[in-house]
This record gives sequence, C-alpha cells and structure tokens, in this order.
Amino acid sequence: MLNYTLKNCSREELRPYFSYMKLFLTALVKLPCCPPLTVWRGVTKNLSADFPPGTPVTWWAFSSTTTELTVLENNMYLGTTGGRTLFSVEVINGRTIRAHSHFVTEDEILLLPGTHMIVQSQFSPATDLYIIHLKQVIPDEILLQPPFEGASLYPKIT
Repeated sequence: MLNYTLKNCSREELRPYFSYMKLFLTALVKLPCCPPLTVWRGVTKNLSADFPPGTPVTWWAFSSTTTELTVLENNMYLGTTGGRTLFSVEVINGRTIRAHSHFVTEDEILLLPGTHMIVQSQFSPATDLYIIHLKQVIPDEILLQPPFEGASLYPKIT
C-alpha cells in the first residue's frame, strides 16, 4: 500500500505512513551507499513509450533492484514471455539490503523514494522485450528530505 500511495496518490494521502517512512528511511540511510554500479529491475509490461531518451524520470516508490540478472527470470519480476521491460539503472545511492532480506540470493539493492534519473537509451532486442537504460543524477532540488540532521541520501564526494 505504501508504494502504491507513493506512486499514485497525493502527498496528503501519505500522512498515515509518515511515521513508518521516517523509521524505515532512518534505518536505510544508516546503511552505506553502494559504490556507483548498474542494477536491474524487471516489469511484466511494455513501458517503452513512457521512457523516451533524454527524459528526466523520478521513481517515487521504494524500488527493488538487483545486481543478478538471473533473478529477473522469475515471473514475479520480468519472466521470459509476454510484454516486458528491463531497466538497466546506473545508481549512485542504492542501499544493499542483502543482509536484511529473506531472499539473500537476490542481491537486492533498494532505491529510495525520489530517485531521479535521465533516460539514456532504449532498445528492443527481442519481440516483447524492451531494455531501458537509466542514469541516476542528483536533482537540482531536494526531492526527499533526509530523516534526521546529519543524514545523507547521497555518497560523500571526496
């Protein structure tokens, strides 16, 4: 319900989730950011029309991704038949939750709400399969406030 509300509803409808989100975000930002890497996310429908190259995109939900492509063969994620979209995402602030997940073999990287990206390219290597390449960027305006003073949503640049 939280992810649905984050993606589809007004901010006012998020009010019942504020305490949970603060608690969850407080825990997540205490995990170190992954080094920049490419992660994958699969969706069982064709979303290519929604992601033309050059378009800025913000994912408002907590988004589960993986570094292991074989995980996506599961019909719950991408599957192997029908209209499908595979996102290849260059991330800069994903959080590895493998040690905190029941599904340790999925090598899950969680993206925070407000992950802002630019569509780099897309192509269709097979019938009904669309691959969309996204690159995360730090937005000009803060889209998600850190949950406590001193917390950082992005890695420290040295």
